[in-house]
Amino acid sequence: MAEGLVDLRSDTVTRPTEGMRRAMAEAEVGDDVYAEDPAVRALEERVAAMFGHEAALFVPSGTMGNQIGMRLVCEPGQEILCDADAHVVTYEMGAAAAIFGISTRTVVSDRGRLDADALVAQVRPRDDWHLTATAAIAVENTHNRGFGRVQPLGELEKLWDWSRGAGVAVHLDGARIWNASAASGVDLATYGRLADTASVCFSKGLGTPVGSVLVASAERIAQARLWRKRLGGGMRQVGVLAAACLYALDHHLPRLGEDHEHAQLLAKLLGVDPAAVETNMVVVDDVPAPLIAEAAKAQGVLVGQVSPRRIRLVTHLDVDRAGIERAAEVLNGLLDR
Repeated sequence: MAEGLVDLRSDTVTRPTEGMRRAMAEAEVGDDVYAEDPAVRALEERVAAMFGHEAALFVPSGTMGNQIGMRLVCEPGQEILCDADAHVVTYEMGAAAAIFGISTRTVVSDRGRLDADALVAQVRPRDDWHLTATAAIAVENTHNRGFGRVQPLGELEKLWDWSRGAGVAVHLDGARIWNASAASGVDLATYGRLADTASVCFSKGLGTPVGSVLVASAERIAQARLWRKRLGGGMRQVGVLAAACLYALDHHLPRLGEDHEHAQLLAKLLGVDPAAVETNMVVVDDVPAPLIAEAAKAQGVLVGQVSPRRIRLVTHLDVDRAGIERAAEVLNGLLDR
């Protein structure tokens, strides 16, 4: 961050630490299109094992990971069912339809909370040629537009158990699954076994400059490599990026709880109910968001505008306790006006 600046717009704004930069500079590299980059292979094997899957694939972005993951379990002309505010249908530019010919249909939820029964009730069968068949259900954990909501394990298990008998796949958008695990105590392998495909991101809470990993069966990951190449995601000596991800697993994953503690502190200082803060996102409602954001920026505090009457504050490794306290002081001064 620029000196004196407190940036709470998102956990994507982090910059590589000195230790991460050293790991990147010293990475052993090879041509990843030939599957010869040692750091990438080490990362893929490690992440696959962490989530209890056979194989994994390093991709440039979470959007690519999500879209390839959904394509692996859904054919053109079929549909993906998901929450109405899911990232895959809100922030990924209609890619499923534009690129793959996959339809999407959504179900409105309570602030992103997974309701397995509500989703199952909307599934359309494959054996009725009048209807667009539901091939898969996409679940987001934590839920971005649900402001860091952790999906209930019981609902995830209920959906998974139903899906096995119904022949419907489950895709996990796990961009912030690390936060979900840190907050809930549910291990990553448990989350992994409840999805056929899962995309996990390193450039948010884990603080790397770029990169996500798609996990699935070995057969599906072999197909995913083809799709990555078709989409322009084939990269060469990309071990310099994989090394950052490996560093993050060793050094940044264990500290995620600090971000959650800082979010709790920020909520208390701003008068927001801490019970509404499940991970690293704090939301302040019923405020003139554009005015607050502009005035806070002038004092060195950056916040996200979710709507004209709502701001979002996201804690991350680049903002320490002193930064949280400073942000609260600035925002309280503006909110009291």
